[in-house]
This record gives sequence, structure tokens and C-alpha cells, in this order.
Amino acid sequence: MSSASVLPRHHRLYTAVLLAGLAALPVHAQQADAAQARTLDQVVVTGVRASSRTALESPVPIDVLTPDDLRGAGALNGELGQALATLLPSFNFPRQSNSGGSDHVRAAQLRGLSPDQVLVLVNGKRFHTSALVNTDTKIGRGTTPVDFNAIPISAIKRIEVLRDGAGAQYGSDAIAGVVNIILKDSPEGGELESSYGVNHTYFAPTGSTITDGQSSYGAANFGTRLGGSGFLRAGVEVTHHDATNRAGLDTVPDWLADPTPANLALRDQRNYAAGDPQSESYNGWLNSEIPLGDTAKLYWFGTYTQRHTIGDNYFRYPDSSANIASVYPEGYRPESLGHNRDVQTAAGIRGTAGEWSYDASLDWGSNAFDYDLRHSLNVSLGTDSPTAFHIGSYRFNQGSANLDGSREFAVGERSLTLAVGGEFRRENFATHPGDPASYAVGPVLGAPAGAQAGGGLQPQDAANLSRHVKAVYAEVSSDLTDHVFVDAATRYEHYSDFGGNWSGKLSARWEFAPGFALRGAASNNFRAPSLSQIGFESTSTGYGADGKLVTGRILSVNNPIARGLGAVSLTPEKSRNFSLGFTAQLGGGFDASLDVYQISIDNRVTLSQTIRSDGLEDYILQTFGVPGVQSVAFFTNAVDTRTRGAELVGNYRTPLAGGQLLLTAAYSHNSTDIRKVRDTPAQLTAIGAGNVLFGDEERNTLTDAAPRQRGSFSARWDSPRWGLLGRVIRQGATTRVFDFGDGYEPKQTYAARWQLDAEVAFHATPRFTLALGGYNLTNQYPTRSNSDINYAENFPYDVISPIGNNGAYWYGRVRYAF
Repeated sequence: MSSASVLPRHHRLYTAVLLAGLAALPVHAQQADAAQARTLDQVVVTGVRASSRTALESPVPIDVLTPDDLRGAGALNGELGQALATLLPSFNFPRQSNSGGSDHVRAAQLRGLSPDQVLVLVNGKRFHTSALVNTDTKIGRGTTPVDFNAIPISAIKRIEVLRDGAGAQYGSDAIAGVVNIILKDSPEGGELESSYGVNHTYFAPTGSTITDGQSSYGAANFGTRLGGSGFLRAGVEVTHHDATNRAGLDTVPDWLADPTPANLALRDQRNYAAGDPQSESYNGWLNSEIPLGDTAKLYWFGTYTQRHTIGDNYFRYPDSSANIASVYPEGYRPESLGHNRDVQTAAGIRGTAGEWSYDASLDWGSNAFDYDLRHSLNVSLGTDSPTAFHIGSYRFNQGSANLDGSREFAVGERSLTLAVGGEFRRENFATHPGDPASYAVGPVLGAPAGAQAGGGLQPQDAANLSRHVKAVYAEVSSDLTDHVFVDAATRYEHYSDFGGNWSGKLSARWEFAPGFALRGAASNNFRAPSLSQIGFESTSTGYGADGKLVTGRILSVNNPIARGLGAVSLTPEKSRNFSLGFTAQLGGGFDASLDVYQISIDNRVTLSQTIRSDGLEDYILQTFGVPGVQSVAFFTNAVDTRTRGAELVGNYRTPLAGGQLLLTAAYSHNSTDIRKVRDTPAQLTAIGAGNVLFGDEERNTLTDAAPRQRGSFSARWDSPRWGLLGRVIRQGATTRVFDFGDGYEPKQTYAARWQLDAEVAFHATPRFTLALGGYNLTNQYPTRSNSDINYAENFPYDVISPIGNNGAYWYGRVRYAF
């Protein structure tokens, strides 16, 4: 990758082009569909296969989100994950900075569990995960999460979020729940939408006012009829987001850099960068259906995303072992470049045959991530080192074939719904090495080898793993009485690399009085280790959190070095989920739900603690003949956990001042406890008494690095002419623990914060809307990091606080529906 490659800054052009398109629209454009407020009484298709069930009538908790919800919740940069985090207190979408690949693909959590323990569907079909392995992040370390931001916002008709284990219904990965994204399917009309926003904030650590993070978004979609009752709906999106920087002023202490004149001259400067990466993405999508006679329909849908991002890494000082002064006389800050291409497509036939309804489909998804560096060096190559490197390529492909059928049976005066089906799925994960210069050990003796800020994947690191999965399921549901509904499901899955597993689920709802009901569910769920957790390896040279240069390797459990350190083959995660809930609906104006749950997970797959003892490097050299390895980590089933929580959602709607007022309150509390930790292998303790397989830093990742409590209250008023939105969010406290070795484990808790959002919309015509608003209007920041954690005051705020560290954000939006 050439170091001259820079993302273009087109956001002003996007807005101008879209506004010009608005002016050119025909005056006979049709009336837009009325916005639908989020409510618990909408018919859903997730969580139970019986038809015509609503979210309020479901035996498990389901949230339903509409496009209007997403518009008012931070989706302006095309970030679906951020919008979900704003709307759903049980959903966490932390921002990352100086976190390697995690700067480019953000991981999401549901109910405080790992990002790979939530299953994502699009139109009911399994969506693939990212190919990139998150190894340098806090939340989601060691996972290949679903990239929520690869799904175009403008394509979404609604989102159904099932907050309950659903492995028996949908298969592996659904331990925390299921997010089902339903695409737009209207056969007529269209939309044009554009927004522009910017961060404008007072930044206390430097005593300055900062304006950055300029963001633009443009989208268009339309629908047309096909074959009478068929349709085609398609759209495009373009987004651009400038980087933000919330780094402090560098104190350049002795432990961080040698006290030479060239280094000390950089004191009180912003040498580092901390904030959002610069990004640009291009998205396209379609959803279509064509009738095949009177009893069947052919359907096809798909999404495509191409995204380019630029992330920051730690600064390298002029006089340091990581620099060549003749190349970078003032030091340098490497930048990571991510090139992300994501495709998902599915086609099938659904219809009826006799008493049966059926759906036969083929689904294919692929993610390709190419990783580059610029403004970097391989110091061991001396002045011959390039300054730009290709670090490696990641690929993940997933193909599946599904056949589903359902029918109703009369049982006395009641009806019973039976659903059965089968799936065959094939997965492939592969990595490819980077440029030889990105990992080469050059002729300069004693100099760190490999590209700074992430040595390239080496030929020995390359992986290519495949597996296939076969599954069958059955689900039965029925209203046993006028007031009791029961659903039971079972599923058998067979993995070519892990063998078979049975999952089961029983859920029920009892309406004990008109408008009032109890609901509950019990299930066991299953998640096989991802192919990346089985086979991924990497080698890197960079700065540890303690400021020291370290060459480290992440090893697969099959690597001889990992085996020599006590690694064993991975086993699947298995959970036991229990939930109990209460729902209430008073007339058409008020509805609410309260659910409590417990999720016990055995054999959780995590990365081990980073192992870096004095004897490690010598042991690896003498035993395996591999020099220079100073730290090691590998995947392990080291821990069993138990998560307990409660979730509250309430809505109140009433006519007010010629419009409609909707009040919504939501609250989530969860707590994860460590129930059991596997003993540290004897091989590790033999080479260093301080070595642990799963230590305090990784315990912190699972238990309190994510907020245990989050809540929100919003008020939304809409009339034919105006729309007002106000929202208060309470982001709970988080805790950070570092393990710098030798017993030095600094810890800090970041206090809860309140966030205020607001928007005012003007409906100039029934089709044309202007809106102005902002997020975090009171410019709240996390607790300042203490001197043990703030890295010589370069990082005054930690990324794990959900309030973020960007301060206030202001935006404007225009929308035309026809």
C-alpha cells in the first residue's frame, strides 16, 4: 500500500448532490408512510414460529425498533451498532482507539456477554461474522464479531432484538440473544436522506475548544412492483467520518522515552492521537420478491459494504530503538489502514404445498479485510526499510442451505403449530501473510524486527480452516387455553470438528388477568469455538501498556509452542438460560415489561492472559529454536461464568397539543461472576512463578469492563408540522485493570455519566423534513484516568466508558419521501 494513499474528503459534495436530487424530484411523488412508534404490541417473526404473535404476547422479551427510532439514535454516520446501543440499554458498542484491528471493526455486546455470543439474522437468515480477529482490544478480545456497521441503515424496515437464549431455534451462537434485521419491502415510493454533523467540544485536558469528527451521510432507496404482487426495493448509501483526537499533552517521562534533547523537545505537545478513526464507506442493498404462480414466491436480497478506515497507533520518539532518525527526525505515529469488503446475499422460494408452508433458501456471506500500515518502519532493515507495509489479509466465507416448513394442526378446539427444518452450513477462515518487509529480521543487530505498530502476518502464521455443520430442528407451539401459550423447541447440530450437540428450549406465557401476563423460558445453548479461535496466529512488535517494546505471538492451540506451555484443544461453550418476566398493557396508552434472567456458561473461550516472564524467551529458544519471542497468548476454555440481570421497558403514549406524545423508559442491569477458573498448567509455572493462564486483567474483561447498569428515558412528540425528541441516558460505571507484570496491576473505576440528546424536526410538507439535533449536549466526558493508566497524560480518558471521549456532537438532517 502506498504511503500516499489518503481517504478523500467528499462529505460536502455528498450533501450538495443529494440536495440537488431533492430539487429535481417530481411534484407528484407519493405520500410517505406514517412513522410507526416503537411499541410492544407489534407482530414479530423472531423468537417463536407461531404466526401473528406480537412482542407483548411473546413468551420471551423482544424489542422492536423502526427507522424513525434509528434516525433519532445516532445512526447519522451509518453506524447501526451505535444506534442500537443508544436505544437498547442491554446493548453495548464501545468505541476503540489505538487498538489495532478493533479501530476498524467494532464489537458489540448483548447482556454483557461476549460479542460472538449473539446471533445476527437478516430477513431471518444467518449473517456472517467479520474475518478480522480482535486481539488488541478490551471488550471482545479474541473474537471475530459481526460487523453491525456493514448493514446499511437505509435498508432497515425494522429490527427485532430477542433478549433470550435461542440456540434450539436458530443454532449456535445465540447464547445472549438474537438480532433479526428485517429489510424494507414496500413496492412503491422511495426516500432521499442526507445529514451532516460535527463534534464541537471543550476539552479540559488541553484547555482548548475542538471542532472535528465532521461526518456526512447520504442515502437513497426506491421500490417498484414486479409481476403484480412482487416487488423490488433497492438503495445506496455513502458515509464519511473525519477522525477525532482527544489525546492529551505528552509529559515524556523517563520510563516512556530516553531523556534526550530531541525527545524532551516534544514535551507538552500532542504527539499521540486518541479517538475515532477516519472512515469512508459505500453501501448497496436490495430486497425483492417475484410470484411463481398462486402458491409460491421467489425472493432475493443482499447487502454490500466497502469501507476504508485509518486508525492511529502509539507514537515513536525520535531517539528510540523504534526509530531511524534520518527517516523520521521528529519521530512518527504509525497509521493502520483497513480495507473492508462485506457481502451477504440470499435467494429462495417460499410458498405453500397442501397444508404446509415452506421456505427453501441458499445463503452466502463473505468478509474480506486487508490490513496495511503507513508512516511506520522495520528498524532492523535500517534505512532500506519501507515506510508503508501490507500487514496481512483475512477472509471469512459462510454458505448455507436451509429448508423450513410449518403447518397448523387442529387439536380439539385449539390449534397447534409445528415447525421443522434442516440446515447445512460450510464455513472457511483464512489468513494470508503480509509483505516480507513487514516481518523481516534485517541486518541491524539488536533492532526490533517487523513493522512498528503491528508486524505482518508471517508465512508460519497463515491459516486456512474449513468445517461444515448439519442441523435439524423441531418446534411446537400452541395456546393451551385462552390465557396460556406454550412453545417448545429442540435442535441437533453436528460440527465436523466438534461432533454433535442437542439444544432445547421451553417457554410459556400466562395472561392471568386482562392485559397482565407472566412469561418465562428455560433453555440450554451451545457455541462452537470459531475457526479463528482454533487456527489464528500472529506475530507483532509494538509497545506494551507499560511503554516497553515487546515482540509477541498469539498462537493457535495446535502450535507446538502453545502445547509446550500447556495449551489443550478447545471445547464448545455450553450455557443454561433461565428467564422470568412480567408484562402489562393498559388500554392502548401504556405497556411495560420486566424480565429477570440468569445465564450460566461453561468453558468460555477467551484469550489467555498475556504471558511474559523472564524465562519465557529462553525457554522458547532452547526448546523450539525460535528466538526473540517475549510474550505469548493462546485461546483457552479457562473459565466458567454466571450472568444475572434484569431489564425494564415501558411505553406511554397519549394525544397532546394536536400531536402524539410517546414516553419510553428502559433500564438494564447485569452482573457477571466468575464461577470457576482452570488451573494454570504446570508447564507455565515451571518457567516463571508469576505466570497465570487467566489472571486479573482477563477477569476484568469479563466482569466489569462493560457497564453493569444502563438506563434511558425519552420523550417524543410528533405532529403534522413538528417533531420533538428529548432523551436522557445514564451510562453505568466501568472498571479497567492492567497487568504490567511483577505484581503491578493498576486499577481504576470510571464513574457513571448522564448524557442528554435532543432533536427538533420541521415537516415542511408531508414529504419533506428538516431536523436539527445533538448528542451529549452537555459535553460530558468520562472520569479522568489516573497517572498509572493515562500513559504519561497522553490518554486522559479511557475508551471503555460508554459515554465515549468525543464530547458534544451536533447535526442537521434532511429527508424527502416519495
